[in-house]
Amino acid sequence: MKTFKAIGLISGGLDSALAVKLLLEQNIQVIALHLVTPFSPHFGEKLTRRVTRMAAKLGIQLCLLETGKDYLQIVKNPSYGYGQNLNPCIDCHLFMVQEAKKLMIKEKASFIFTGEVLGQRPFSQSRQTLALIDRASHLEGYILRPLSALLLPPTRPEIAGWVDRNRLLAIQGKQRKVQFALAEEKQVEDFASPAGGCLLTVPGFCRRLSDLMEHKAEFTNADCLLLQVGRHFRLTRESKLILPRDEGERERLKQLKQPGDTLVSVDEAPGFMGLLQGNPVGTVWDIVASYCPVPLAEVTVRTQRQSVKVSRKPKALFLPWLIK
Repeated sequence: MKTFKAIGLISGGLDSALAVKLLLEQNIQVIALHLVTPFSPHFGEKLTRRVTRMAAKLGIQLCLLETGKDYLQIVKNPSYGYGQNLNPCIDCHLFMVQEAKKLMIKEKASFIFTGEVLGQRPFSQSRQTLALIDRASHLEGYILRPLSALLLPPTRPEIAGWVDRNRLLAIQGKQRKVQFALAEEKQVEDFASPAGGCLLTVPGFCRRLSDLMEHKAEFTNADCLLLQVGRHFRLTRESKLILPRDEGERERLKQLKQPGDTLVSVDEAPGFMGLLQGNPVGTVWDIVASYCPVPLAEVTVRTQRQSVKVSRKPKALFLPWLIK
């Protein structure tokens, strides 16, 4: 009996793991594709580790793909618009399917599958949207959604007998009781929470991203990762100051520092520092002095090229510059 090969888009969540399980049970060879974006909490590191563990436990090959400028372009200007915040869900799903299509061609696989559940997300997982993605990707009939397959038109893998449709499911809606029961039955563990998986749905993060898009035409993954760190102060069109809130964020700032960025420190507060993007302006010294954790009326704020003696002012004076 011929073994068919399929490319599975996996998120690290329960649904995509269950989709993999259902196909492995039908002797389908699975290659998992996970897209790493700068919009995952904790810089995507926890999620990437979880996806890697999940693939190892399932015994499947994993391809990790870091997104680049083309992905940031759809975040900036999505063809199908945003959700409630800056989440371009339809464009994002279409992008992922198109990347899976490239891998399918490269690996000579027969079809693509996802862990999508009909109606779980009304905007991006409706019948109309799923059909739109199939058409726009030119993959009509070649995207299988095992968890909701019995509620959707049969795909080529089902019609051709590569996959037994009778062993697929008819899950729909936001309730996840069926999935949790299946996870216990099939011993699927260590999956990501279904909530909070994308920072593009978080209002505070989106305000920072809106500011970035407004002031920097060509932003990068590194710029987006910085949005997860510290307090952000918009000083001028060209200048922004980032102040970390703890030691972990200080180390992250150092790691994400880009050419042209400037580290700002305080002589009287060893370890405290900020990151300046753009040219220094007078407000920089006052903000850094006011946020440094020392009970002194006056401190010395320093960059590699200059130092300034500053009288500390109340933090409340600088709230107009803070991107909340």
